[in-house]
Amino acid sequence: ESGGLLVEPIRMEDSGDYTCTAAGADGSINATATLTVWIRTFISVPPVDQRVIKGTTATLDCSATHDPRVNISFQWQRGAVPLQPSGGRVSILSGSLTISQTWSGDIGDYTCTVTSQAGNQSRSARLEVIELPHSPRSLSVSLNDSDSRSVLLSWVRPFDGNSPLLHYILELSENNSPWKVYTSEVGPAVTQVSVGGLTPARTYQFRLCAVNQVGRGQYSGETQRLMLREEAPSAPPKNMVASGRTNQSIMVQWQPPPEPQHNGLLRGYVLRYRLAGLPGEYQEKNISSPETNYCLLSDLIIWTQYQIQLAAYTAAGLGEYSTAVTEYTLQGVPTAPPQAVEVTAVSSSAIRFTWNPPPQQFINGINQGYKLLVWPEHSPEAVTIVTITPDYPGSRLTGLVVGLRKFTWYLGSTLCFTTPGDGPKSPPILLQTHEDTPGPVGHLSFTEILDTSLRVSWAEPKDKNGIITGSEGNASCEERALANSTLQYKVTSLTSMTSYALEVAAMTAAGRGVATTSTISSGVPPELPGVPSNLVISNISPRSATLRFRPGSDGKTVISKWIVEGQRDGKEEEWRVVYERENREKQPDVDSMEIPDLLPFTLYRFRLRQENIVGSSPSSTPSRMIQTLQSAPDTPPNNLTLVTATQTSLTLRWAPLPVSEYNGSPETVGYRVCVRRADGRGEERMEEVAEVRGQGSGVSGQQSETMLEGLAEWTDYQLKIQAFNSIGAGPWSNTLTTHTKESVPSGCPVNVSVEAVSSTRILVTWSPVPEMQRNGPILGYKVLYAVKDCVGAPSVWSVPGERSVSVLLGELLKYTVYQIQLVAFTQLGDGPPSPRTLHRTKDDVPGPPVRLLFPEVRLTSVRVVWQPPPDPNGIILGYQIAYRLDAGDPMRFTTVEVGSTARQFTVSSLTGDQAYVFKLTARTSQGWGRAQEAVVITTERRERPSPPRKLSVPQGEIQSRRLRLHWVAGLTGSSPLRYYCLQTRELPTGDWTSHSADIPHNYTCVYVFYRLKPFTSYKLRMLATNDVGDSNYSKETETVITLQDGRRQEGGREGGRLKKFKCYEIVMTTYNIVGESPPSEPATVSVGEAAPSLPPQSIRVVPVSPTVLEVTWDLPPLHTQNGLIQGYKIHYWQGDRQNETEKVTVVFVPDTRVRLVNLTCYTSYLVTLSAFNVAGDGPPSEPRGAKTLQAAPSQPSFLSFSEVTGWSVNVSWGAPSASNGVVEGYRVVYQPTQPVQGVSRVVTVEVKGSWQRWLKVRDLTKGVIYRFSVQARTVSYGPAAHCNVTSQPLQGTPGSPMEMSVTKSSSALTIHWSEGDAGAGPVIGYIIEARPSDEGMWDSFVRLLPPSSRSVTVEMDRLRSGVGYEFRVIAVNRYGYGEPSTPSTALAALWDRPFYEEWWFLLVLSLIGLIMILMLVFSLLLHGHNHKYRSCSTGKHVSTVEESVTLDNGGFTALELNSRTLNNKSNFHKKNGTRSPPRPSPGLLHYSDEDLCDNYNNGAILTESTTLTEKPADISESEVTDSDCEDDHHPKHSFVNHYMSDPTYYNSWKRQPKGLKGLSPASGYEECSSADGAEPYYQTVVTQHSSRTPVTGFSSFV
Repeated sequence: ESGGLLVEPIRMEDSGDYTCTAAGADGSINATATLTVWIRTFISVPPVDQRVIKGTTATLDCSATHDPRVNISFQWQRGAVPLQPSGGRVSILSGSLTISQTWSGDIGDYTCTVTSQAGNQSRSARLEVIELPHSPRSLSVSLNDSDSRSVLLSWVRPFDGNSPLLHYILELSENNSPWKVYTSEVGPAVTQVSVGGLTPARTYQFRLCAVNQVGRGQYSGETQRLMLREEAPSAPPKNMVASGRTNQSIMVQWQPPPEPQHNGLLRGYVLRYRLAGLPGEYQEKNISSPETNYCLLSDLIIWTQYQIQLAAYTAAGLGEYSTAVTEYTLQGVPTAPPQAVEVTAVSSSAIRFTWNPPPQQFINGINQGYKLLVWPEHSPEAVTIVTITPDYPGSRLTGLVVGLRKFTWYLGSTLCFTTPGDGPKSPPILLQTHEDTPGPVGHLSFTEILDTSLRVSWAEPKDKNGIITGSEGNASCEERALANSTLQYKVTSLTSMTSYALEVAAMTAAGRGVATTSTISSGVPPELPGVPSNLVISNISPRSATLRFRPGSDGKTVISKWIVEGQRDGKEEEWRVVYERENREKQPDVDSMEIPDLLPFTLYRFRLRQENIVGSSPSSTPSRMIQTLQSAPDTPPNNLTLVTATQTSLTLRWAPLPVSEYNGSPETVGYRVCVRRADGRGEERMEEVAEVRGQGSGVSGQQSETMLEGLAEWTDYQLKIQAFNSIGAGPWSNTLTTHTKESVPSGCPVNVSVEAVSSTRILVTWSPVPEMQRNGPILGYKVLYAVKDCVGAPSVWSVPGERSVSVLLGELLKYTVYQIQLVAFTQLGDGPPSPRTLHRTKDDVPGPPVRLLFPEVRLTSVRVVWQPPPDPNGIILGYQIAYRLDAGDPMRFTTVEVGSTARQFTVSSLTGDQAYVFKLTARTSQGWGRAQEAVVITTERRERPSPPRKLSVPQGEIQSRRLRLHWVAGLTGSSPLRYYCLQTRELPTGDWTSHSADIPHNYTCVYVFYRLKPFTSYKLRMLATNDVGDSNYSKETETVITLQDGRRQEGGREGGRLKKFKCYEIVMTTYNIVGESPPSEPATVSVGEAAPSLPPQSIRVVPVSPTVLEVTWDLPPLHTQNGLIQGYKIHYWQGDRQNETEKVTVVFVPDTRVRLVNLTCYTSYLVTLSAFNVAGDGPPSEPRGAKTLQAAPSQPSFLSFSEVTGWSVNVSWGAPSASNGVVEGYRVVYQPTQPVQGVSRVVTVEVKGSWQRWLKVRDLTKGVIYRFSVQARTVSYGPAAHCNVTSQPLQGTPGSPMEMSVTKSSSALTIHWSEGDAGAGPVIGYIIEARPSDEGMWDSFVRLLPPSSRSVTVEMDRLRSGVGYEFRVIAVNRYGYGEPSTPSTALAALWDRPFYEEWWFLLVLSLIGLIMILMLVFSLLLHGHNHKYRSCSTGKHVSTVEESVTLDNGGFTALELNSRTLNNKSNFHKKNGTRSPPRPSPGLLHYSDEDLCDNYNNGAILTESTTLTEKPADISESEVTDSDCEDDHHPKHSFVNHYMSDPTYYNSWKRQPKGLKGLSPASGYEECSSADGAEPYYQTVVTQHSSRTPVTGFSSFV
C-alpha cells in the first residue's frame, strides 16, 4: 500500500537494480535503486573450554564464515578486558588465540568477537591451567599407644594444582635404608593415617606426596626419625644342632634368629636342657653375649639322651624357644666288670669262661663285646686275648680260650668293652690246664757198645706236659718200663753184629709220649756220618730250589737230620744254616730235598752236612753258584714322611729298599706312589719313581723322595707307596694322610645377583665359593665395582667373614651403570673374579644446570643460556626457569617450563633497571632437582668486570704442596660476577697454567694445591668473569716459595703416634674449594716392617737328578730382615730363555731348601731367590747356575731302511728328539720275527759315537721279516725305536740284469750285462757286487753306474792276487735295489807266474819244511812235560773259544775236553806291499752274536756266543809281536792262501781294494766307487755259521 517492495526471504539471485514507478493522475515518475545481497558473517568454529598443564601452550580456536566481498576482524577479551597481542606469550593468528607458557594467571573466560559489514558475532570459552599438586604440609608422626608396631601420621591438605587430588603416596625409610613406597592408595580426603606392620626397635622416617591428573607432586618434608619400642624376639634361633663331644658333654651350635624377627638389640640367649622323655625340670644356661653361637654343656650323664631348647632375648624380654633337639652324650667305658665269672680248664690247651653281663646302667654305651684274658701265672706280659661278640641268647655267657700250653698254671679274667674302650677286669682266677702226654726225650745217645750189650742215655723231654711218671724203652720189640728218675739204661742179651732199632719215650699220667728212635748194630759203634757229595741244584724258583746229592755214609746208624748251609752273594760271605730237615720217618735213601725260604734274585751256593746219633758230618764241597729267580718285592718302603707341601704339590720322602730286598734286577726296581683325596672324590693317581742308582741306593740311612704335582689346594690326601720290579709290585705301605697348603681360591662366588635399591645404593648378594674351589679358609669377599667403561682401577668394598652373602654398596653415582664383580680371598690373596654384572642405579632428581649466563640483557627482556647438569641422575625431561624481582616476595616466582633439548630462553615483559633473581631447575621422572640461582639487572649499561685486587698469600698459610690465596673482588661492571679463574706460574721459566676448576664468585680466598711442588717458587694471578666476558688478569702476587717436605709437621706427628708391628687401615680423601670427597676404601699397611734389604745368603744349587735341582740357602742377616721372614720366592729359568721359561715357586718358613722339579734334562738353569715378609719382597739374589744331570735319551726320531735286497739292508735313524745328555752311541738289535729253520738269532751291534746314524747289515736271509730296534745311549740306553723290514726287493724294483759275463785281459777285467725288466720306474743306475772266495760275502764293488751303462772295466790291481772272485749286477730305480743277476763264474786274480812254481822255491820250501818239522817235534816234547799251552799274543787280539765234550757211559767218569786257545793271526796283504783294509775300531763298534741253536753241517746243535774285539786303530801292524802275526810280505799265493780261499775255513772282515783311501780311526772305512765318484762305505755285520766258524781276524788253519 505504501509502494514499498518486500522480498522475503531474500536470496542471492535477488541482487540487481530495482525501478519503482509511481503513476497517478498527474502522471508517472520512477526511481531506480540497486539491491546488493551479502552472506551473513558468523563464527563457524567457536572456542571450546580447555584444561592445560602449567607451562604448556593453550590454543583457543575461533574461525568465522563470511562473504568474500566483506572484510572481517577478530577481537578477544578476557572477561571485559580486551587482549592486545604483544608478539610474546600471547598471539592471535587467523582468529585463534595462542597463549604459551601458561600459568595460573591465565585462568579465565575468553570471548572471541568477529565484526564485519555482513554482521557481528561473539562466542566464549573457559581456560583452566592445572599443575602438579603442592607437597603436603605439617607432616607429623607419633607412636600408636594401642599398637606397638604402628604409628600415626597426620598432615594438612595441600593445594591441588587446580585439579582434584586422586590419592596420596606414602613412603618410608627404615633404619636409614633407601626410601620405599609403603602405600600408594591413601584417599584424597584423608589427612591422617595409621601405618602398621612395622618392626620393633627400628627407626622410621616418612614422607608424603599428592597425585592429581597432572602427576605426582613434590614430596613433603621428611618426618623426624622415630624409633619403635623394643619387643622380645618373635622367632627362635635357627639351625640349632647338637652333637656329643665327650661322654659327659654336648656341643650346641646355632645361628641367630632372622634379623627382621630380632625386634630389638639381642642381649643374649637362654639355653635349657633336661633328660629326654622324663618330666624333670629344665636346667638353664644364660649366654650373655649375642655374638656367641655355641655352648658346651658339661657335667652330663654318660651315654644319656638330652632334650635341648634355645631362645634369644632382648631388653624387652625372652623370645620363644626353638623346637627341642635331642642328642646323646658319647659312650663311656663300662664301670663294672662282668658278674659271676667262672673259669675252668676243659683240656690240656683250652679254658672255658662263663659269666653274666654287667648291670646295664654300668655299661655306659653300646656293649661291643667281651674280652677273655688269660696269661701264665708268672708271665703277665704274655697275655692271650679272645674277643667274644655279645650275641648269645640268655643271661649266662660262655667263651673258650684255646691254644694254651699244656699242664700250665694260668690266670683268667674277663672284661666288657664299648667303642671308647675297655671296662674294668673281673678278679683273676688261677687254674691249671690238664695234663697231657709228654714230648720226645732229648739227646738220645749210645755208649759202651759191645757185641751183646750197649748203654742208652737220654735227657728229659723239653715239653713234659705233666708229671713224668717214668720212661719206656723198646729194643727190637722188647719193651722196658723205667722209673721217672732213670735217664739211662743198659740193654743186654743182644746178638753180635745185629742191627737194632731202639725207642725211648717218656710217660705221664695221660699216657706214653712221643718216642725217640734210633738204629744201631751191636758190636759196631756208630760213627760220624760221611760227607755228602755231587751236589746238584735244580728246580730253581724265586724262594726255593731242589738240592740233589749223593748221600755220605750213615755212620752205621740212621741219619737223623740234614743241615743245609748257604753262602750268599760271593765266596767271601759267611756260611749260614738255611734249612734243616729232620729224618722223622727214618728214611735211609734220601738223596734230594727242597730248600725253602730263599731270597729272590740272590746268588747262592750251598753245602750239606748230615747228622746221626753221634754227631754231624763235615760239610760237603760247595755247589755251583746259582741265582734264584726274580720276584715282586716283599716289603714296602718304610718311613714314608712328608717333606714339604705347597698349594699344589707334596714332596714325599722314604727310606728305599735295601738291595737285598729288591728281589730282582736293580735296573727294574722302582717305586709307585698312590695318591687319592681323603674325601673319596676324584680318581686314584699313580706316580712311578725310578730307583736312583749310583748314589748309594739301598744303603741304610739314604732317603729317596719325589714331588707330586697338580694337586688341589687345601685338600686332604692319602698317600701310600709300594716297590715294584719287572715281576710285579710289592705290598703297599701304611697310608699317610696329609694336606696341601692353602692358596688363593680357584673359584669365584656363585649366584651373584645385583639389585639397585636407590639412586646411590646397590644390593649385591651371592652364594659362597663351592667348597672344592675354596683352597683354604675364606676370610671374606671383595666387591669390585666401577662405572662401566671406566679405565681406572675399580673400587673395592671388603666384606669380612666366610658366611657373608650380601653387601649394600653406598655412595654410588646416581643413574649410572656399574660393572660389578665379586672375589673371595684367603690369607694368601684373592681368587678369580666372578663374571661382570652390569646394573644401573635408580634415577633421582638431577643436579643444578651449570654455566648459567645472561649474554643479552635489555631493559625489558633477558636471554638465559645454560648447560645441562653434570649430574643428570636420570633422563632430563625438561627445564624450569623461575624469576622474580629481587626486592619482591621471595616466595612468588614466575615460572616457565621448556623442553629437555632447550639450552636458552628469552624472558620478556620485565621492568627496566631492576634486579631480578633467576632460578634454573632440571627435571627427571623423579621430580625437579636443585636450582642454579643468579641475579641479573635489566640494564643496557653493562661492561666487563674489573680484575680482583690485593692478591696475597700469608706466609703462615704456605705449605710444601699447597697455599692459601686471598683477594678483594673488583667492580662487577653492572653485571654480577659469575666465577673467578686462577693461574699459577713456576719460576723462573714456567708457563702460566690455569687452575682445573672455576672458583665461585662469592669466594674471597681459596686453597691452591694444583700441581704445586715442594720448595719451589711460584707467582699467581686471577681474572673475574661476568655475563659480558672476562676481566683482565690481576696483578701478579709476590714470589711465593713452598716449604720443604721435611717441614710438614702433620705427617710427622701422626706417624709418631703409630705403634710398631701393628696393622693400620689408611683411607684417603681429596678436596677442593667446594669440600672434601668421600673417603677411599681402606688399605691395610703393616707398620714397623719393611721388605728385607738383602737376599738370602749362601745359595747353593745342586743337581739331584736329570729333572731335579736342589736349592739350599741361609737366612738373610738378621739386621736386614726388617721383620719376620714369611717365606722365599725362587725364580728359575733356562739359561738363555728367561722370558719363555721363567717360573716361580714359593716356599714358606722354616724351609731353607726346595727341589725344583720337572726340569728339562741336561739343561743349564739360573736361579734367583728373594725373601719376603708382610711388607713385601726383598731384592733378588745374583743368579746361581747349575745343570741338570744326564738321563736316558728319547727314542731315535725315525728309523728307515734303504738299499733293501734279499740279503742286506741299509738301516738309518735320526738323532733323539730329546738327547738328555751327550749321546755316546747307539745300539742296533735285529732278529727275525719268526725262527728261520728252527733258529731264532738275535744280533746286537753297538755303534760308538753320535755322528754315525746308519748301519749296513749283510747277513739277512731272503724273504724273512726282520724286526730292527735302535736305542740311543747317554748315561744309559733310552727307549727303542722299532720297525720291521722284509729282506727282499721292494715292489716296483727292477728285475735282474741279463747276459752277465766277465772278460779278462792282462791288466783289467770287463764286466758285461744287458738290460732286464725296469720295474715300476726307469732304471737310474747299476751296482756291481763282488764276492771274494776267501770271505764268501757279497759286497759292493762298483757303486751306481749310469743307467745307460752295459759294461764296466776294472783294473786288476783292485783285486787281491790269488783270490777268486764272482761278480753280479744289480739294477736300481727309484723304488730301490732290484734282483741281482746270475753270478759270473769264479775268476782268479793271477797276474804273473807264481814264484812258488820256480825251481828254486821248491828247494827253499823243502829246507824250511825240514826245519819246521824239527821245531814241531821239539815243541811237542816241551808241551808234553808242561801239560799246557801258552799264548804268545800281546793280549790285544785274543779270542777264546771253549768247547766242552762230556763222555758219560754208564758208570764211567765223565771226561771233559777243553780245546786249546788259538792265538794265531794271519795278515794277508796285496801286491806291492799294500796292507789289508783297516777293520772298524773298537771305539766305534762292538759286535755280539747270540746264536741260539745254530745248525751245523753235521746236524749237531751247539749254542755259541762270540765276542769280536778289534785291535785299536791307533796301534800299527808293526807293534804286534812275531807270535801274533806272520811276516809282513807274503807271496801272492801259498798253501795258507789255499786254505784261506775256502769260506768253510775262513771268514774275515771285508778287505779294502787297492786305491781305497782309509778313513781316520773315528770314521770307519769307505770303499772306492767307480769313476763316477766315491760314496761312503757302510759298517757291515757278517755272521757265518759253518761246522767250524773261526774267530774273525784269526787264521783258521790249525
